[in-house]
Amino acid sequence: MGLVFSVMTEAARLAPGDAAPEFTLTTDSGEQLSLSDLRGKRVILYAYPAAMTPGCTTQACDFRDSLSSLKARGLEVLGISPDAPAKLAKFRERDGLTFPLLSDPDRAVLTAYGAFGEKKNYGKVVQGVIRSTFVIDADGKIEHAFYNVKATGHVAKLRRDLGLD
Repeated sequence: MGLVFSVMTEAARLAPGDAAPEFTLTTDSGEQLSLSDLRGKRVILYAYPAAMTPGCTTQACDFRDSLSSLKARGLEVLGISPDAPAKLAKFRERDGLTFPLLSDPDRAVLTAYGAFGEKKNYGKVVQGVIRSTFVIDADGKIEHAFYNVKATGHVAKLRRDLGLD
């Protein structure tokens, strides 16, 4: 009798209408932030692999530069990565980021959102953060779930997809 190994090739993905997984995480300022704190508001939660890397910096600065127009449309922005709060604080200060960055060091929240798992990196299959963006409605339900997004140009595409431009 042989052994059977099960391999998870893709994290469970969220779809519109699903309940957004609840979380309480430490922010770049050392405070605790819960998704439930933002109930009644629409939230953009975007997952990125690592603070202060080129692609993640481009994406964060795009969100920073669009923040006032997103807020004017009732959208709050949160970034999430496995980075420690101290590294997130350096990222915020270095690039003048004006929205909360969440620390998920054990990747539990990223996994719950389907934003951590197998991905291809330079042709190799590795475990890591899958660059993803979620729009969560005022009732805490997934409005949109975008997986494997590009760092460059994603915010402009998101704005178009949400009918903001």
